[in-house]
Amino acid sequence: MSPATPRPRTPADADTRTLTTVMHAAFFLLLGASVARFLLRHPGEPRTPWVLALSIALALLYVLGPAVGASGQGSARADRQSPGRLVWLGLVVATWVVLVVLAPSFAWCAVPLFFTALRTLPPRAAIVLVALLTVFVVIAQLRLATAFDPNLLLAPPAVAALATAVFVHMERQARAQRTLIDDLIRTRRELAATERREGTLAERQRLSMEIHDTLAQNLSSQQMLLQAADRTWDSDPGTARAHVRTATGIAARGLAEARRLVHDLAPPQLADGAGLAEALRALDAGPDVEVRFHLEGAPAPLPDRVQSALLRIAQGALANVREHSGARTAALTLSFLGDQVVLDVADDGHGFAEPRTATDSTPAAPGRGHGLPAMRARVRQLGGTLTIESTPGEGTVLSAAIPLEPTP
Repeated sequence: MSPATPRPRTPADADTRTLTTVMHAAFFLLLGASVARFLLRHPGEPRTPWVLALSIALALLYVLGPAVGASGQGSARADRQSPGRLVWLGLVVATWVVLVVLAPSFAWCAVPLFFTALRTLPPRAAIVLVALLTVFVVIAQLRLATAFDPNLLLAPPAVAALATAVFVHMERQARAQRTLIDDLIRTRRELAATERREGTLAERQRLSMEIHDTLAQNLSSQQMLLQAADRTWDSDPGTARAHVRTATGIAARGLAEARRLVHDLAPPQLADGAGLAEALRALDAGPDVEVRFHLEGAPAPLPDRVQSALLRIAQGALANVREHSGARTAALTLSFLGDQVVLDVADDGHGFAEPRTATDSTPAAPGRGHGLPAMRARVRQLGGTLTIESTPGEGTVLSAAIPLEPTP
């Protein structure tokens, strides 16, 4: 995990911090009680200055512990096992051992030291140190006792074992939660990367459809018009010039489409505030096909995505009519049916080679180009359906139905 993405704190981390605070408080409480016990039971002894000095030194060393070896880089476990931290622990333990030799009442300060050793050392080394501290505690308790008591042999090891078990359990729980959080963060990053890839692919598909429905069709129309002008230039100059002027107009619209693609704007037919009906009425399929437009139902406001999709579908359908159908007329019908808007494109061409009805789930026929798949993709993205009905000799009808959000 990168330093710029810190791992969130877990409940186990909070429990560890709480236990650390309790152990710190317990250490100073036990140290103060041990000093008070020694002074009350051994007033005026020659070793008293040494005991007081070592007690103060032990307290100061303990206070310096959190700052020793904390580099702020890498994992917390690595900071706890740094050389400076290990030297600090050795000084604390050595000072405590001398205190226990001078005054056995300081033995119970070992309980917080168990926790400190387990937090600082590797597991095996920590267990060895805890065992040694426990031996010192047992010896100190036997020195203080006036008579032999089996509990003095059993209680310290039991306390040490309990402290070790609690700490090991909390460390395992914290480690498991940290691993889980790391897995969740990694999964979230992978999901974000997948979404970015899918977004890139979707944008590429959208641009390919835009280019096919605009620039490619405009270039195809220009090519046909210029070829027609070339064929009639000598025999019918007037018609040839008309073809050239029409091609010039198509080139101007293609330039506007290219600029729109660069700036990712709405179709130019809709950019000036004109509605979908006006944009559809202005479409043409070239000089050889008459295009008629019909509007049915009460027009309703349409989202920009729906208007753009229906306009592109109409442009693609008219391009197919011009290039493949051999039709003389084509009819565009825009119907507002309350809960949906339907665009029908019908022509009187030769139809398909075989009678069939195609829906938006029908695969595109080989060699039919990118037009129909692009239309199906547009309609599918808006939750609609695309239907194509054709019979040889009777033309083709393409119908795109897109549901509308209910008006509150």
